[in-house]
Amino acid sequence: MNTTGKVWFVGAGPGAADLLTLRAARVIAEADVVIWAASLVHADVLTHARPDAEIVDSSQLPIEGVRPLYERAAADGLTVARIHSGDPALWGAVQEQLDLCRALGLAVEVVPGVSSFTAVAALVGRELTIPEVAQSVILTRLEGGKTPMPPGERVREFARHGTTMALFLSAARSGQAQAELLAGGYPPETPVVVAYQATWPDELVVRCTLGELEATVKAHKLWKHTLFLVGPALAATGTRSHLYHPGHFHTHRRAEPAARAALRRARTAPPGADRHGLDEPGVGRSGADPGGDGRPGADQPGAGRSGADPGGDGR
Repeated sequence: MNTTGKVWFVGAGPGAADLLTLRAARVIAEADVVIWAASLVHADVLTHARPDAEIVDSSQLPIEGVRPLYERAAADGLTVARIHSGDPALWGAVQEQLDLCRALGLAVEVVPGVSSFTAVAALVGRELTIPEVAQSVILTRLEGGKTPMPPGERVREFARHGTTMALFLSAARSGQAQAELLAGGYPPETPVVVAYQATWPDELVVRCTLGELEATVKAHKLWKHTLFLVGPALAATGTRSHLYHPGHFHTHRRAEPAARAALRRARTAPPGADRHGLDEPGVGRSGADPGGDGRPGADQPGAGRSGADPGGDGR
């Protein structure tokens, strides 16, 4: 019998109940107490809870109001599912609760969740890391809000990288966000996706340019539960990925000699030349797999994602 109790910090994902992980659904189903914030988490996730579970809405409670629930869990050996929107690792005020639970002698475990930035990318059908266009994703928020930003963490400075950026918790100051992104070096025509309540029944997803960001946000009267995706990858077709290139090899797949030679030549080609050998026989885009991701070789035996090279994504 569990005599110490346990608290699970569960990522609820962006909203839709069927975007919970299998583990998250199981943990909620087994919990004696389910704590959720009605202001941030969609009520559909509660369909996974037991009929006899104690359901507590924490949207109006400070941490001092939740502490007695953790203390009772420790005293009575209860299992608690503390549900957080998105992924608990991002802006969830989870660390202070982990520290509190451990101080109370409770076992703790975190269940990761689908973040809203990946959900929005899925909604618009975009990869955020396009070869030779963007290979990094910056997750941040606008400075000047309720929580101070550490020195050196400024949207303007992050924008200088010119890569994909996911800007959280910033819709209420869209004018400032637009100004900082432009000042950091993104051109006004940089594509932006504005997403409100992604995957909720009333979701709104709008495309615009950076120069139109403030006007777009204000036209739709958005100020909370809104995420911005910014960067050239949101519109670029990019170049050929090495991952499914017939000239790329890894543990589960041999490279085709001619395609391998084309890749080697491409690496030493001068700027502006055909760097990925797309005009070589058997290496062109016309050989793209029927799934439409434009990465030839994905339908070859042993060429699936499970065969990716151990060092990374092979790009």
